[in-house]
Amino acid sequence: MIRAYILILFISLIFNTNISAGNYQPDFSVAGFYSLEKSGREVYDFNVGWRFFRGDISGAEKIDFDDSRWDVVSTPHTVQLMPAEASGSRNYQGIAWYRKHFTLDNSLEGKLINIYFEAAMGKSIIYLNGKKVEEHLGGYLPFSIELTQYGVKTGDKCVIAVFVDNSDDKNYPPGKKQTTLDFTYHGGIYRDVWMIATSKVHITDPNKADKVAGGGVFVQYGEITKKKAEVLIYTDIANTLTSNQSVTVENQLIDPSGKVIKKLSAKITLRKGEEKQITQKIVVDNPVLWSPDSPSLYKVATRVLASGGTSLDGGITRIGIRKIEFRGKDGLWLNGELSERLIGGNRHQDFAYVGNAMPNSQHWKDAKKLKDAGCRIIRVAHYPQDPSFMDACDELGMFVIVATPGWQYWNKDPRFAGLVYDDIRNMIRRDRNHTSVLMWEPVLNETRFPLEFSLKVREITQTEYPGAACVADHHSAGVADNYEVVYGWPKDVGNFKQCIFTREFGENVDDWYAHNTNNRASRSWGEGPLLTQALQLAIAYDEMYPEDRQFIGGALWHPFDHQRGYHPDPYWGGIMDAFRQPKYSYYMFKSQVSALLKHPFSETGPMVFIAHEISPFSSPDVTVFTNCDEVRLIMYGTDTLVQKVARRQYGMPNPPVTFKNVYDFNKMRIYPYVEKQWQKVTFVAEGLIDGKVVCSTKKMPSRRSSKLRLSLDNEGQGLIANASDFIPVICEVTDDEGNVRRLAKEQILFTVTGEGEIIGDEMIGANPRAVEFGSAPVLIRSTLNPGKIKVHARVLFEGEHAPTPAGIEFESVAPKHRLIYSEKPQVNQNSIYSGTYKRQMSEDEKRKTLNEVELQQTEFGEKKGE
Repeated sequence: MIRAYILILFISLIFNTNISAGNYQPDFSVAGFYSLEKSGREVYDFNVGWRFFRGDISGAEKIDFDDSRWDVVSTPHTVQLMPAEASGSRNYQGIAWYRKHFTLDNSLEGKLINIYFEAAMGKSIIYLNGKKVEEHLGGYLPFSIELTQYGVKTGDKCVIAVFVDNSDDKNYPPGKKQTTLDFTYHGGIYRDVWMIATSKVHITDPNKADKVAGGGVFVQYGEITKKKAEVLIYTDIANTLTSNQSVTVENQLIDPSGKVIKKLSAKITLRKGEEKQITQKIVVDNPVLWSPDSPSLYKVATRVLASGGTSLDGGITRIGIRKIEFRGKDGLWLNGELSERLIGGNRHQDFAYVGNAMPNSQHWKDAKKLKDAGCRIIRVAHYPQDPSFMDACDELGMFVIVATPGWQYWNKDPRFAGLVYDDIRNMIRRDRNHTSVLMWEPVLNETRFPLEFSLKVREITQTEYPGAACVADHHSAGVADNYEVVYGWPKDVGNFKQCIFTREFGENVDDWYAHNTNNRASRSWGEGPLLTQALQLAIAYDEMYPEDRQFIGGALWHPFDHQRGYHPDPYWGGIMDAFRQPKYSYYMFKSQVSALLKHPFSETGPMVFIAHEISPFSSPDVTVFTNCDEVRLIMYGTDTLVQKVARRQYGMPNPPVTFKNVYDFNKMRIYPYVEKQWQKVTFVAEGLIDGKVVCSTKKMPSRRSSKLRLSLDNEGQGLIANASDFIPVICEVTDDEGNVRRLAKEQILFTVTGEGEIIGDEMIGANPRAVEFGSAPVLIRSTLNPGKIKVHARVLFEGEHAPTPAGIEFESVAPKHRLIYSEKPQVNQNSIYSGTYKRQMSEDEKRKTLNEVELQQTEFGEKKGE
């Protein structure tokens, strides 16, 4: 094996880079609450130590089943690691089993114990000690089981067995076969699992309580102005004891600086088995209002106090105070002022190798990268996202359009519509307190459904969240006449009374079978295609700025490359690839952010980026992306060109700047070849505002590949030692001066020592990893022990003049929540891509299926207004 002798060659002094892996650790909610100290609610990480088997096996639900030969894994978990490019329904679809052995700790005596699954893909059946206790249909919303309800006591040894099946199933949404799907049903328990312990007098779970616009803690708002805001707090309390209980419900409002500005208390008496909701109103003077540019968050700290003052249950709900008004032809108003146009992107929860099984850190990082790229709004596609992503959007300042699971499929069976209705209630009850939620999309995307369905889902949304705004495509039945906002295009201005938003802009395909287009470019294709993509997306971006304010914005399809079911190619239209490495188009987007903006979390300020590699194959034109007034381009240290940013009254804020016919490789080579002054071959771009240089960047051509360089792509977060968190480490091939060698063609072999492990191997192209556009990423997963991690990288085939190896060292950090497990992760079987597949469809069936997809996408005018 390659790994064996690489370890022999390992030299510790290679690790010349020592980096603190994190300087900011975001906080995440669990079942809607952030932790409140000494509240009586205890949250445990239940992700570690699940035994896993891919496939079906008789008797796996039984308590005495022998699972000793199964893998031991941590959730979030995917049923199969896949290559970074594995579209075309190559992923595993079928049954898998998870089993977890644990003993309920004696410290939990008298508590109500819930096991809370944030999501598992497809159909799930949960068994507790051999007994079926729950069945859940759908892969994107939470469900839970209450151990106490089934007689589990402290000290008991327990087994939870979970059957999951991500096979095609038309009976529940989305319902569409993956072979005709524009995304992928990656399987497994792919989101977090938690154990939540509360008193038997507790705040209810809104979905279990099943009360319209009720259950749990629900924060709504009355009048909001810059001088005053009314905050309405609805708290639902349950008494599951066998006697009456008198308690006090206390709510504190804490301002963004951490100061308690108001505390309200209310005493209530609950009969045995009774649930009761109380309402409390807090008036805030001179509120700090939330907006994408200033995402200030308040905290509502809720406690349920016993008569003696002991806290029985509680948690923190983060809220942002803001006023949203959709004024139709007068546009979108935020906090009493006309809003800036909302430009952003759609988002699938798809990452290289692991599919949907992303830890919270990567969801937060996705949001951070989208925010840095200038996104002010995210439309979730086409299902509710992980709760941590919603938390991040609140914190970072991005509006969200929340969509119910569905895409191009309708089942006439009334039970299918009933499950859609359940999904809508579930997603609203889960996400209703997120200040980032701007609109709800309760319909099935790009689907022909009956009028009564359209009206019913809007009614459910309005009753679950009074005053909510619903949005859907104007082509769909009942939308134009009834919904608060319609999906359309700038050309639709004046045709509707509502505000108009483009749900998916940017696509420019030749047709919906071939999918050839200039807005999609794999990062591996290099400089020319990446520049073509960026300039085409700039044209599409510019179209989002018509004169009329009735048009309020649009979302790019799609900021990240992702896998698809119906096409052999991944979707390569992202401004970042599947590892979140940026393309040129990322910087085009980023250049649209005002140079004057100062944001508490996002990378803002004046910027300038040269989209040119000064290579033998580079364009004669030099394109620069900037948010400054003008660009000064200094070539070879002497030639100076100045060009203004060609802004227009109506159009994108900062169009690309292109210096025409200024580069010629044959003329450039005079400096290194004839004059022996290769150092003179430089491009310097300076950004000027009001005639003054406010930023600059320098680019040199990469000479020869001489060394490797490693860096962490973590956005400042620490790697959590929970055996499921991971961090991308990026290996770049550089020359002697540190310039990235974009034309390098190497295989990078990674090794790791310490408290980390590599995700994937050579079977999926993970390790060794091919260099693309100068870099090769590797995913490093934590172990259960906080500590040092050393990553080493070298080229697969070494030689005297091969690039020299590199190393990096960082440390993982202890998890916030206590881990509950009896077994450490251990792989006993091959759980990665097998590379074998037996085709299920004939060529005629395949053609018919794809024709159906093409017809549906063309019919809805998907992503491109014609």
